[in-house]
Amino acid sequence: MENTLFGDIFKVIQIDPDGKKFDKVSRIEAQSEQLDMYMQLDVNTEIYPMHAGEKFAMSLASTLDLDGTPDTGYYTQAGRKSLADKFEYVMHGKLYKISEEGSGPNVKGVIYVSFGGLLMMLSGDPANTAKLDLDQRVFLLIRKV
Repeated sequence: MENTLFGDIFKVIQIDPDGKKFDKVSRIEAQSEQLDMYMQLDVNTEIYPMHAGEKFAMSLASTLDLDGTPDTGYYTQAGRKSLADKFEYVMHGKLYKISEEGSGPNVKGVIYVSFGGLLMMLSGDPANTAKLDLDQRVFLLIRKV
């Protein structure tokens, strides 16, 4: 899919590693299976409960339109099929920081996205996040597998 910027299967390692801070939100730590990426993600667990040991497919996309039409910033369901129909939990946010940690062969690319206050940090091989740009708007899509 041309509009998919990143995707992999993740396994939840831990929930709320620093303790529960909010009633309806949990921070999950997850490790990807194929691309060896590490993620911390805030999830509204009141509407989408997650548990340690569960696996889920996660994708980042630039648009929900199946034909790859760029996102205009406005979304109407209007009966059209969209990428969101294939997932259970969807958030829209903005990539606000890109950095690199380490050096040489141990360098890790790190991206940070805010979904209206719910945060995501994704780190690993910089080649896996090469399609992502600072200030880019992205959709995070999740479904359990």
